[in-house]
Amino acid sequence: MFPENPYVLLTPGPLSTTPTVKAAMLRDWCTWDDDYNAIVQGVRQRLVELATPQEGYTSVLMQGSGTFCVEATLGTAVPSDGRILILANGAYGERMALIAQRLRIAHTVLRSAETAWPDLDQVRDTLRGDSSITHVALVHCETTTGILNPLTEIAGIVQASGRSFIVDAMSSFGGIPMDVESLGIDFAVSSANKCIQGVPGFGFVIARRSALEQCADRARSLSLDLYSQWRTMEEEKGKWRFTSPTHVVRAFAQALQELDAEGGVKARHARYCENHRELVEGMGRLGFSCLLEKELRCPIITSFLEPSAPGYSFGGFYAALKTRGFVIYPGKVSRADTFRIGTIGDVSPATIRSLISAVHQSMSW
Repeated sequence: MFPENPYVLLTPGPLSTTPTVKAAMLRDWCTWDDDYNAIVQGVRQRLVELATPQEGYTSVLMQGSGTFCVEATLGTAVPSDGRILILANGAYGERMALIAQRLRIAHTVLRSAETAWPDLDQVRDTLRGDSSITHVALVHCETTTGILNPLTEIAGIVQASGRSFIVDAMSSFGGIPMDVESLGIDFAVSSANKCIQGVPGFGFVIARRSALEQCADRARSLSLDLYSQWRTMEEEKGKWRFTSPTHVVRAFAQALQELDAEGGVKARHARYCENHRELVEGMGRLGFSCLLEKELRCPIITSFLEPSAPGYSFGGFYAALKTRGFVIYPGKVSRADTFRIGTIGDVSPATIRSLISAVHQSMSW
C-alpha cells in the first residue's frame, strides 16, 4: 500500500508512525459531516480520559503545530491584568517567554541552566513575594536537552500558592503517566505528532472546564482564541471554527486506538523507557556520554556529547546514519556540542539495537 520508509525517524516528533495510522489518511472527509464530527468528539473524550479519571475537564483541538496551541493557551488563559511566571530551562520555556512578550502579557521568567531543574525554593519564594502573578507555566519534558522537569514537586508549590497552572506537556502527554486533576493542572498542552504517535497538523489542550469558562473575550488573537474554539466544538458537536485538518484527525483517532491496544499510557511509557535504556547502554559501549545526569533524563529524547575526535562532524555522522536507515537530531544546547536521539514513535528496543549497530558502522573518525 505504501512505499517502504527509507529511514526511521529517531526524533521528538514528527516521528515514525505505523502503516495503519498512515492508511487512515486515505479517505477524504467533510468538515460539516456528522460522521467526521463524531470522530472529533470521540477524540476529545478520549483525550480527557487519558488525562484524568476525574470529572471537571474538557478538551479542545487547535489547527497548527504544538506552538500554536501554547500560544493560544497563553493568549487566552491569562487576563489583561494577569501575570505569568514562566519556568525556563531550555528553548521551549524561552519560547513561552517570547510568546508572552509578543502578546504583551505581563510575565516573569525564572531561568535555570539547561542541564538543571528549576530551583524549587526560588519558585516558592517568587510566588510568595509577587501577588501579581496569576499563572505559572512549565515545560514538562524539555526536549532541548531531554530533561524531565519535576512536575509533581512544582505542581505542589503552584497548588499551595493558589495560582493557575499551565503545563507544556508536548513531549510527555500519552507517553508518561500523569493525572492532570491530582496535579492541579488547569491547562495541559500537547500535539498530535508526539507520544500519541499521530501525524503533524493539530495540537490539543486538556483544560479544567471551570478555568476555560472564565476565558471568554480574553484572547489576543482571532484564530488562536482557545475559548471560542472550545465553545464552537461544544455547541456544534465537534465542529471547528475554521477548516480542520480532517485527514490528520482521522489518523489521530487511529493512533488513539493503537495506544489502547498497546495497553495504554503505562505500557507505552514502559516501551519508551526500554528504548531509552537500550540507547544509553548501547551508545555508552561505543564511548558516547550523555549530557545529563541519569536522574534528570526523560525516556523521550536523549542528548549525547559529540566526540572530540578531529575527524568527526555532525553532518558526516548524520549522513552516514541516514544511509543506514536512521535519522537523528542535531543538538540545541547553547553551552555544549551535542546531538540528540529520540526513542518515541513506532520504535522498539530491537530498532534501537539496530541503530547502535548502524552507529558503530558510521564511526569513521
